Amino acid sequence: MAAILAEPGAGVRTAAPSDLTGAGRRKERRTDQLAKWTVLASGAAIVVVLAGVALFLLIQGAPALTAAASELPYQVDFWSLAGPLAFGSVWVSGLALLFATPIAVAVALFISRLAPRSVSRYCGIAVDLLAAVPSVVYGLWGIMVLAPNLAVCYRWLSENMGWFPLFAGTPSATGRTILTAALVLAVMVMPIMASVCREVFAQTPTATSEAALALGATKWETIRLAVLPFGRSGIISGAMLGLGRALGETMAIAMVLSPTPLLVSLQLLNSTNPNTVAAMIAQTFPEANGLQVNALITLGLVLFAITFVVNAFARRLARPKPEA
Repeated sequence: MAAILAEPGAGVRTAAPSDLTGAGRRKERRTDQLAKWTVLASGAAIVVVLAGVALFLLIQGAPALTAAASELPYQVDFWSLAGPLAFGSVWVSGLALLFATPIAVAVALFISRLAPRSVSRYCGIAVDLLAAVPSVVYGLWGIMVLAPNLAVCYRWLSENMGWFPLFAGTPSATGRTILTAALVLAVMVMPIMASVCREVFAQTPTATSEAALALGATKWETIRLAVLPFGRSGIISGAMLGLGRALGETMAIAMVLSPTPLLVSLQLLNSTNPNTVAAMIAQTFPEANGLQVNALITLGLVLFAITFVVNAFARRLARPKPEA
């Protein structure tokens, strides 16, 4: 049926609906195509940038793979240099993740599910502000406040729990240990993880929570049975974001940790500690020259590969389980 268009002082005219519909559809198709190509271009740009970074690191660092040990830092071949540093990066970041994850989840649950709205608003702002604090500030806090106070605790742990392999050995008198560095990293990454988890928990379907409460579940049972399963992917994503920041952290580790070159050790309280890839690059790059620069660039490629593998594994964990 024709659409009737009336204007004051004018006669009645008709317009075919097919014309209006066709014009609207053409405009909609153009908008959809523009959005499609914009999204595709953005995705392709990310892939190109990542590939470009990896290619640059590979080309610039390749000479170090076959260089003589005398031309590289600490007078060892590249893999003897990269192995302990990769271990230190994974070890300190894993410890930080172990400390930060339960606290971040608890903070997110408090803000999103338990606290009154007036309290949760200000707590959320405080968490977001913590995420914006520069890493050098955390490093200063770690070396000037945390490390001296933890040295007393380390002596107690060594005296009373020295039988446990992680607490064996002579404790550091300064508190600048791998455990202190891990605690500083945990404080740094916890706000990021809590923010991600908070947003995911807040999206839990209201019907699911209300159904659990209607069946007689307590508030904690509702969280355990409805909120946490729904937020599983968010918890994993937040943890991986925090782990990514911990793996790439430089200043806080360089300031807090007292490293020993080429050391692989699981002991947490000693004054001799393994170094990390990022801290090693930050500490030695200004004075490096020749093949030493190539070796440091290749260490960056190693860290790039570790981060890529960790994120790929995290995506696999966060993937929804197929329904039976």
